[in-house]
Amino acid sequence: MTEKAVIYTSATCPVCGMAKDLLNSMDIEYKEIKVDINPVSTVRLIVKTGKFTVPQTIIKGTVISGFNPDKVIEAVHR
Repeated sequence: MTEKAVIYTSATCPVCGMAKDLLNSMDIEYKEIKVDINPVSTVRLIVKTGKFTVPQTIIKGTVISGFNPDKVIEAVHR
């Protein structure tokens, strides 16, 4: 895997699975943070992104909300 990303997810979010599948298909290494398991991570998500929704993916400082392949590609090539 070539790039590193952080993705905030929850177990009940089907879009989170799509976002992780996209990262895997692009060979992007990522750290998954499950906000539903750790309340402190929820606060960190809000501080970093200003949002409470998942998935939130951070690549090279770019915050990507939801499932957005175009923005992922753009962030990787920055």
